[in-house]
Amino acid sequence: MADSTPQTNDSPSVVTPPMAERRPVVLEAHGDVRTDDWFWLRDKDDPEVIAHLDAENAWTTAAMAHTNALQTALYEEMVARIEETDLSVPVKKGPWLYYGRTQEGANYGIHCRRPVDGSEDDEQVILDENVLAEGYDYFGLANLAISPNHQWLAYATDVTGGERYTLTFRNLESGERSAEQIEDTSYGIAWANDNATVFYVRVDEAMRPFQLWKHRVGTDPATDSLVRQEDDDRFYLGVGGTRDDAFILCSLDSKVTSEVWVLDADDPDGTFRVIEPRRQGIEYAVDHVRAEPATGQPGRFLIVTNDEAEDFRLMAAPEETPGRAHWTEVIPSQPGVRLDGVDPFAGHLVIYERHDGSTRIRVVDDHGNDRTIEQPESPSTVWAGANPEYDTEVLRYEYTSLATPRSVYDLDLADGSLTLRKRQPVLGDFDPAHYRTERRWATAPDGTQVPISLVWRPDLVDAPGPDGQGPAVGGGAPCLLYGYGSYEASMDPTFSSLRLSLLDRGVIFAIAHVRGGGELGRQWYENGKFAAKPNTFTDFVACARTLIDEGWTSPDRLAARGGSAGGLLMGAVANLAPELFRAVIAEVPFVDCLTTILDETLPLTVLEWEEWGNPVEDPEIYAVMKSYSPYDNVAISDAAGQPVRYPSILATGGLSDPRVGFWEPAKWVTKLRAANPENEILLKMEMGAGHGGPSGRYDAWKDEAFVYAFMLDALAMADAVPVPYPSDASST
Repeated sequence: MADSTPQTNDSPSVVTPPMAERRPVVLEAHGDVRTDDWFWLRDKDDPEVIAHLDAENAWTTAAMAHTNALQTALYEEMVARIEETDLSVPVKKGPWLYYGRTQEGANYGIHCRRPVDGSEDDEQVILDENVLAEGYDYFGLANLAISPNHQWLAYATDVTGGERYTLTFRNLESGERSAEQIEDTSYGIAWANDNATVFYVRVDEAMRPFQLWKHRVGTDPATDSLVRQEDDDRFYLGVGGTRDDAFILCSLDSKVTSEVWVLDADDPDGTFRVIEPRRQGIEYAVDHVRAEPATGQPGRFLIVTNDEAEDFRLMAAPEETPGRAHWTEVIPSQPGVRLDGVDPFAGHLVIYERHDGSTRIRVVDDHGNDRTIEQPESPSTVWAGANPEYDTEVLRYEYTSLATPRSVYDLDLADGSLTLRKRQPVLGDFDPAHYRTERRWATAPDGTQVPISLVWRPDLVDAPGPDGQGPAVGGGAPCLLYGYGSYEASMDPTFSSLRLSLLDRGVIFAIAHVRGGGELGRQWYENGKFAAKPNTFTDFVACARTLIDEGWTSPDRLAARGGSAGGLLMGAVANLAPELFRAVIAEVPFVDCLTTILDETLPLTVLEWEEWGNPVEDPEIYAVMKSYSPYDNVAISDAAGQPVRYPSILATGGLSDPRVGFWEPAKWVTKLRAANPENEILLKMEMGAGHGGPSGRYDAWKDEAFVYAFMLDALAMADAVPVPYPSDASST
């Protein structure tokens, strides 16, 4: 970073970073002893902890004060590109068109509907989040669900960021809210077809969704019925419904095992029955195809499973006897193709797949006709849009790339015609033709080819040739490399109008699709978890080296970014190869992973053992986790005995975060400073939010402007301004 001397009058007395007192705590497992000097920072009920976090925020404000003008400029650029008053594409459900809209100056969305045969003047606001958020620093909405007869709205709110929601009901005919409110609910809700019964989920003390409850609207929640409780700490419970509204689904999932129970949605007081009892390592998801009397086709369940199919296959089962013994194969497993999911509709199936690191959609009709929806760019991303009606001849899907804004399409399934319904507006002179996106590959230490998705302005950045040879700007352009690599989550290339503030300053944006994600199928995930977890980190380093070696960038112009499990990635690569990066942004980072996963009393720890391994019982996993845990591996000196200089690091956290404890970034930042006072380390702690950071859209944009300012300052680009497009578009 540049000079961190405060330049504003609001923080003139903050001239040095805070240093928390050392209070050593000895931690022992498997005969191994660790000393944690800052274990005490995990107690948010300790006034000294809060005082320390306040001091960290004050230091960050002071250290970033010289970028205030840059932050303002970035924020104003971002807002200037956004259609602040905007409308989503309406979605038909029964007699209504449902849609959302935003208004200039309002932080949150407004949910609306109007009759299918009505006009815009017939709009009915069913929920205004801005009204609900009044008086709160944080606001989150979940479980927005309309009853089958469109009379009742269920919704859940969180005003702390702690992800414990209050469930509420509103009568859409009268506009009145039902008297009852249900506290401490979680994600997931399902209406029965009687339009009065609602199934919802509660969490235990460890924030694990573990109970399914049944409520009748208008009654006292104290009389609600407990339908099911899951006592195995590895499993979390969810609730939903089939696409045809015929069944309520209660899903029980660990990281590697599934069990689904079903209930006839017309019989909410009936009994759930199991599709197939859980078997360790077998995953499955369920939907339903209703009976077709005209053709004699009986109703059946559709099951996407990895049973005898590493990358999943599609099975069908009779309604009355849905167990494994009665499954028949509909779509076999295909080598190199990951079956992500299937949506059934009357007359056709929509199939979502991954192949060669890219998403694709196929449509198969009842006559066996198979159509793949072709996309215009590679790399790009395509996914299901809003398709709430089972009987439809139009498929809505969405498309984007790193250069093309999010686009909503309607595909006519009868004639194959395609209609663009809406493309995300980007105000100003934005033209996607001025940007180029491409996929490159890095070679990991074990020879594995790791994909990298890139986007850049070719008039500002000269791309190297395919062999790594060719012109580059100043020995390499500035570059931001993003990564995640856990939970089989794919970091697919998508557009961001905010990111244009970087691209138009000549910054390259790249995504490292490292192992541990799901981009290249189940093996890609398996080879980045448990004892193989270090592959995630060495893959990212290989991607960074490739970008440097091919001439895209250079170590003094390369920044890295990741959040949550991707924040663990940031901490690990900062330890592995600090010389490759000038700056690192680690958001809500899981950097004290070993101590957390050893502590069964912390939220979600036992659930996580099937992702990271169980270091409590397994000495090998303990050793592997200790080898990469960022907090446990902060370097003090190199092989020559010289102090290790880390990249400039910005870490963030949330005091109410139930997923990654706020103390993890707080402890990590403190240890990095203690290791070498020359390390430039900042902590930005949200004192009134959780894992997702600020909840309002304007606050989120300001937060992004802050992150960009940190990065640009670290890359010596604080004075850079957006470059107008060349007058001759052909130059790109």
